Amino acid sequence: MGTENKVIRCKAAVAWEPGKPLTVEEVEVAPPKDHEVRIKIVASGVCRIDWTYLYDCGKEVRTLPFPLILGHEGAGVVESVGPGVTTIQPGDKVIPVLLPHCGECEFCLGSKTNHCSKNWEKLEKCVLADGTSRITCRGQQVNQFIGVSTFCEYTVTPEYNVAKIDQDAPLDKVCLLGCGVATGYGAALNSAKVERGSVCAVFGLGAVGLATVMGCKAAGASRIIGIDVIAEKGEIGKTFGISEFVNPNDQNKPIQEVLVEMTGGGVDYSFECVGNVNLMTAAFESCRAACGTCVIVGWTERNLSVSARDFVMGRTIKGSYLGGWRFVRSLPKLVDDYMRGRILLDEFVTHTLPLEEINHAFELITKGKSIRTVIKL
Repeated sequence: MGTENKVIRCKAAVAWEPGKPLTVEEVEVAPPKDHEVRIKIVASGVCRIDWTYLYDCGKEVRTLPFPLILGHEGAGVVESVGPGVTTIQPGDKVIPVLLPHCGECEFCLGSKTNHCSKNWEKLEKCVLADGTSRITCRGQQVNQFIGVSTFCEYTVTPEYNVAKIDQDAPLDKVCLLGCGVATGYGAALNSAKVERGSVCAVFGLGAVGLATVMGCKAAGASRIIGIDVIAEKGEIGKTFGISEFVNPNDQNKPIQEVLVEMTGGGVDYSFECVGNVNLMTAAFESCRAACGTCVIVGWTERNLSVSARDFVMGRTIKGSYLGGWRFVRSLPKLVDDYMRGRILLDEFVTHTLPLEEINHAFELITKGKSIRTVIKL
């Protein structure tokens, strides 16, 4: 592309400190090092997790190193590759992913989890394998959110954090598979393993929750109850498969009691898709006492308190990290499913904005006015 082995100057939305709006800056993106890939980001979804790490940093979540470039739900085209890269080449359409797949660690070689231990501690600290970032601004290092940073026109990430996808895929749609949609969809199919004929309840009808509804429907659930405090989500949810909608604000008793009454004893599967510990408790208590399963999908680092007696009696609670997918391997198939009309993506996109309006995208999230905003870079 004429830029190989050269520093690229481009635009990025930089978080200089927690709790402050992002600013669009010119940054320098260095060439990729060993087993790294430099990607021209074409589009990025704006996930609530980005907002959480910016505005709840130091409260609900651990402190991240600033300055920082957020964004983790992107798609783009490979600009260049570093030495040793064998699976990706310039010109490939790709989705950079939060979760690596090295194919060599005990997790990757096993079949019990989608986790990977390859440089995970460094990625969580928002640096790459050598402990540094490839992005600088105003003469200082800018850290890369989980090694991804898709709110930047170019980014560098490890080869094992890159999923190669169909060259015909529309990047402004399939970018959503980099986190939210795949997470919710997989929570139902992989983590819960929803059975045909099951009764399900999904708490929170944002992008993750609606994708969870879509997964429950694909699994053959006979009844899918959507729960949200925004009344409009009831109609929106029908597109993805909810059969009933309940607004907790319209009830005169706790939502878990409402659901137990509605279902004659509780749901078979419940999903918390917000990241609120009170909702997690409600979701758990809405399950059937002897055999219900609650899946925690929403992200939080606050402590959850539930009764040990409920476990002994037979309820199950489990987590779902990125929908249980091994992203590098699974995303190409999910993209193919979208291309063949088997899963929805277009319907999640409510707003499309330029990078300069990234802070407005965050406002849409906090006001509940968007399902997914896509940033065009």
